[in-house]
Amino acid sequence: MSKSVKMTVAANSLHLSHRERSAHEVRRVRGYGPSRVTCPLTPTLSPQGRGSALSLRHCVALSLALLLVLAAPALAQKKDSPRHYGIGQATTPAQIAGWDIDVRPDGQGAPPGQGSVKHGEKVYMEKCAACHGEFGESAGRWPPLAQGKGTLASHDPVKTVGSYFAHLATVFDYIRRAMPFGDAQSLSNDELYAVVAYTLNLNDIVDDKFVLSKATWAQVKMPNQGGFFDDDREKTEKALWNSRPCMKDCRPPVTITGRARALDVTPDDEKSLRRGAE
Repeated sequence: MSKSVKMTVAANSLHLSHRERSAHEVRRVRGYGPSRVTCPLTPTLSPQGRGSALSLRHCVALSLALLLVLAAPALAQKKDSPRHYGIGQATTPAQIAGWDIDVRPDGQGAPPGQGSVKHGEKVYMEKCAACHGEFGESAGRWPPLAQGKGTLASHDPVKTVGSYFAHLATVFDYIRRAMPFGDAQSLSNDELYAVVAYTLNLNDIVDDKFVLSKATWAQVKMPNQGGFFDDDREKTEKALWNSRPCMKDCRPPVTITGRARALDVTPDDEKSLRRGAE
């Protein structure tokens, strides 16, 4: 081919029509050309138009990483934000404080205030004596608060503040939550400390001049402080446990051995008394 012919062919190739160039580029993008088209979020195309497995894996990994980066702030915000179910309302600090009134044996959690035995006697007579007696001996069927020392090991134990309670916190917490009966939690902090001090005095635990407060809490020594111990049945009664207890048909069927023919089996008190007198 002559030199002039070669130049003409080159010129013609450089002067492709706009439509021909566009069609040529489309064929290359679709994978029909000799080269490959690379996109960061789509798999690399082979000359046959099919995705390369290796490139597909890279693309999926990149896509997932990008999604996690974009979704991380939204997920963090959703995790930290409170959930609302359309019922109830947020609890206020004042409402929580109304329930959070427990006191530990060492006095931690006790409210501020103080009360003397003398002041406690006045409050006790006004709000407690009608049920528990003037000296804690009980009135009617209400439980006693005083005495009963040394009766826990007997057949008729008397459980009072002085004979049974192991910690001052138990007395304080119960009176604070439940007393006076029918008007619970109506005592002020000073009245509460005073009533507890008077109750301790009725059991000869503190003297007449004692003033109870957080500062004097540790001075109170309950008589039965060492009378409680941890549940040790797992050791002491383990030999009595049955490793394979009966769970079904453990007893024979119940059989009726006799029937009562008289219907007036309930004793008559008047007749019984007359028979006893006879």
